[in-house]
Amino acid sequence: MTTEPWNVAVDTRMCVRTGLCAASAPEHFELDENGQGRARSATLPASEEVLEVAESCPIEAIGIRGADTGERVFPPPGS
Repeated sequence: MTTEPWNVAVDTRMCVRTGLCAASAPEHFELDENGQGRARSATLPASEEVLEVAESCPIEAIGIRGADTGERVFPPPGS
């Protein structure tokens, strides 16, 4: 896994408000006033925890890109 920081965003058009992201990694994700998930910061440190939360989102509403390169980390390129 890269050590490059990640830009993490929750697509609010896709988010179905399960709260799984905020419950799984409250130090990285929170719920807004409408109950939608969002990253606590637009840039997060690359970590297995953040990747696992994105992978566990039932509709893949969480996108991750390399902060320096813009390379897509999740969902994987080509998916």
